Amino acid sequence: MKTLRGAVCSSLLILGLAGAGAAQAPADAAALAAVAGQALMQSQANPDLQQLSDTIGGRVTGSPQAQAAIAWALAKMKAMGLKHVHAEPWTMDHGWTRGKAAIELTAPVRRTLHGDSMGWVGSTPAGGVEAELVEVNSCQLPQETQAHAGAWRGKALLLRPQGPRPKNPISTFVQMAAFLKAAHQAGAVAVFAGQGAGASAGMNLTHTGVVGFNTVFEIPVVNLTAEDQLLLERLLDLHGGAAVRLHVDVENHVSGPTPSANVMGDIPGREDPQQIVVIGGHLDSWDLSSGATDDGTGAVAALAAAQAIVASGERPRRTVRVVLFTGEEQGLLGSLAYVQTHQNEMANHVAALILDEGQGPISALQVGGHDDVMPALEPLVHTLTAFGVPKINDDSSFDTDSGPFILAGVAGINLSQDSPAYAFTHHSVVDTFDHVLPDVLVRNAAELGVMAYYVADLPQRLGPTWTPAQVEAKLKAQHLEEELRAFGLWRWQ
Repeated sequence: MKTLRGAVCSSLLILGLAGAGAAQAPADAAALAAVAGQALMQSQANPDLQQLSDTIGGRVTGSPQAQAAIAWALAKMKAMGLKHVHAEPWTMDHGWTRGKAAIELTAPVRRTLHGDSMGWVGSTPAGGVEAELVEVNSCQLPQETQAHAGAWRGKALLLRPQGPRPKNPISTFVQMAAFLKAAHQAGAVAVFAGQGAGASAGMNLTHTGVVGFNTVFEIPVVNLTAEDQLLLERLLDLHGGAAVRLHVDVENHVSGPTPSANVMGDIPGREDPQQIVVIGGHLDSWDLSSGATDDGTGAVAALAAAQAIVASGERPRRTVRVVLFTGEEQGLLGSLAYVQTHQNEMANHVAALILDEGQGPISALQVGGHDDVMPALEPLVHTLTAFGVPKINDDSSFDTDSGPFILAGVAGINLSQDSPAYAFTHHSVVDTFDHVLPDVLVRNAAELGVMAYYVADLPQRLGPTWTPAQVEAKLKAQHLEEELRAFGLWRWQ
């Protein structure tokens, strides 16, 4: 409603839009203040997150809980008055359901160990198996496979980093797929590992996740707590492999093609509604807990940002589209599906602003290689003085749903966050509502609303959609070709 515009002009001071800052900003300062005022004073972000986390719970893609979250998001978008609200279906190649993971150390002492299965992996035979434990150096997976796979039949493999670590931390994850396939073919009965090398973060915590994008591995893969991982390492050092034995009983269920959907709704632009600024996060989560920080915070912040724009009575020049993706945890599947479905409209997608790094404040805008848009964003970040001015860099993030937009030539902007506790909540049993910082969540949603309105209301479009050749050149310059090839995302020769 327009009457709010004058009432919230005092928010200019909150935003730092007064004086010189306002003179620099090409967007309507009063409109930005109205959006910020609504986001800060009328926020439903925390109540929404509590409902999503505590009432619906963990939301593995394809699960009944994920379907309930899709229905919940549709109702929220319709209630706030977004237009063209709908669920856009896509199909995952395989569904997966967690069963039990019972691990017992049987020699040299008897002790129950705490472990949880990674996602989209297989099971042991019914009743479990008894196996000798063998150590594998996770820093040299190809070499270990070539040298020792012949001795892995009937063994349980413990991944342990030794010697120089890979320069790129993603290397172990990239090499994991070939290693797991080779271990299964060699007859190993189970692998103890996580998504990377080293022990789990936190005290008595496990962290689940996939060990390959959009892939099912037949061998069971279990993540142990740091305490039990280190116990096994010490026992191997003390007694040698033959003396350390485990009983491993893992039961998971893999199904066939599984339906899912992204949820979306629009705030139509007043002048150029065909041009679209996407804001969002992912609605799916893991199942050890309720997915509050990964990525409940991002999903509800996007909803709250849109609500603030609607409630402000202001309409930007271009359309702001809220998209809550599913399938992110299995390899950006939902956002890849969105880009594929809308491939003929990508030239009209201006940017995608994605929030998916936990519970901390926004600290940087990573513009997905689009260094051409950085000057236009400088006035924006300097208006956000009350929140701590975020930095701008041209990094490309493929850790979340910004990645498919980058590949499509759109400025996929990852909103990096300062979330030190995320190392513990990430994919773990403590990813719960009580670990979210309520005031930070409200502020992040307000920033996201201001950012979305600013980009959507610029007099000139933020930047053009890049050609495939431009994208290829930038990704090569950023040394991302090897990683993207390993993930099956590289689209060039």
